[in-house]
Amino acid sequence: MITLSDIKKARETLRNTGIKQTPVLTSQLISERYQNRILFKGEHLQKTGAFKVRGAAVKVGQEVAKGADHVIAASSGNHGQAVAYHAQRLGVRSTIIAPVDAAACKKDAIETYKGNIELCGTTSEERITRAKQLAEESDGSFIPPYDDPAIMSGQGTVGLEICEQVDQLDAVYVPVGGGGLISGTATAIKEQFPHVRVIGVEPSLANDTYLSYHNGRRTSIQKAPTIADGLRASIPGELTFPVLQKYVDDIVLVSEEEIKEAFTQIFTYMKQVIEPSSAAAAAGAFKHRNQNENVVVVVSGGNVDPAVIPDLLVQ
Repeated sequence: MITLSDIKKARETLRNTGIKQTPVLTSQLISERYQNRILFKGEHLQKTGAFKVRGAAVKVGQEVAKGADHVIAASSGNHGQAVAYHAQRLGVRSTIIAPVDAAACKKDAIETYKGNIELCGTTSEERITRAKQLAEESDGSFIPPYDDPAIMSGQGTVGLEICEQVDQLDAVYVPVGGGGLISGTATAIKEQFPHVRVIGVEPSLANDTYLSYHNGRRTSIQKAPTIADGLRASIPGELTFPVLQKYVDDIVLVSEEEIKEAFTQIFTYMKQVIEPSSAAAAAGAFKHRNQNENVVVVVSGGNVDPAVIPDLLVQ
């Protein structure tokens, strides 16, 4: 398992990579509505528009240091952007295996960072299988989306920052896809402040981690047809799941309508455009009301197609 020391080392690796400490945002109206002090860790304001750039910095850097000149990733979009960005920064080639229904804005960003895109299927398992195959065929280096200690440690720097930025922290709500973000964030928080609750949030239509958490073993699902495209994993990672079991206090589910409602509130009251995956975490936090606690929502990314925003707004 990764440790707090691993995450602190990862933070040193992030220096001079273009990655920044993201702000913690507040909304008095939202906090008053839910009777908690709700804070939003703004990873949607991060380089490439999502937290994924953190873990990718560590892993791509490791592979290039070992001599890699071609990195390959499987991604619904944000991880692909991050890998393409770091590949361009370090002067190597990148290929991103993306789903056939990937958001246009995410594909455009990958191409902006000179990444080559190959479309494959709709599930994370299909993409990962193809990416590993291509890595073998082309003698490239596979950069996992979540199930890797370097990736998990890099994502854990989000948790380090939260602990430094927020006083008297009670709970942190984290969106859950494959588990890289929550495993790293939970490790960073729990190894410093064991009393702080770390809550994972999944869409009801993508409940593989929820099922796994309650079954006590990794459990797969067939499809994850949620609007939260970054959370469409079909099974938790082999490396991320034990960390989640050790440190995460609960997994809560949110409906598609609850995701839209959270998106609408943040858009309306905070003037922030976030991904449905991020809105899912907010929706989970909004369920925990009337506690007068200090609650942080990890806003994991902001790469949403402008064309779909009207469909995400609740009238």
